[in-house]
Amino acid sequence: MRLVAFDMEEYGLVGSTDYAALLHEQKQPLRLMISLEMLGYRDSTPGSQKYPFPLELFYPNRGDFIALIGNLKTLGDLISLSKSIHKVGIFSQWLPAPNRGLLVPQTRLSDHAPFWDQGYPAIMVTDTAFMRNLHYQKPSDTIATLDLDFLTGVCEGLEQGIRGVLN
Repeated sequence: MRLVAFDMEEYGLVGSTDYAALLHEQKQPLRLMISLEMLGYRDSTPGSQKYPFPLELFYPNRGDFIALIGNLKTLGDLISLSKSIHKVGIFSQWLPAPNRGLLVPQTRLSDHAPFWDQGYPAIMVTDTAFMRNLHYQKPSDTIATLDLDFLTGVCEGLEQGIRGVLN
């Protein structure tokens, strides 16, 4: 297991692109990459969750879940992680993104995308950021706007889920 903090995400996924390319160049195997992208905002108000078309036809309109978005290679892991997160009392939704997420570009907005591009299994775990959080990247984006119980539950569910993936 490696814990890697990538730099320059906001400037074009620079760090993760370089790392994924290096792994690919060296023919390094990778069981699963998990990108943690905005985890602590929850809003149960009807209509609080937005989506790119056509996802709003299939997913709930309340921003009270954590999203797991992976390439098709991660389908079993998406289901397994979702179950682990649900066991700690957090709702989750999962989306397998075909074709490296190119059909819905918003699924590529984090450090997992370069791993998809190199053919590796990768999952983004997200509260959906700007599609839910009105404070996202604004001065009002403070710890006071986060739901720390939700964040704790997400982390506990991920910890249990990752243990299952590793065994």
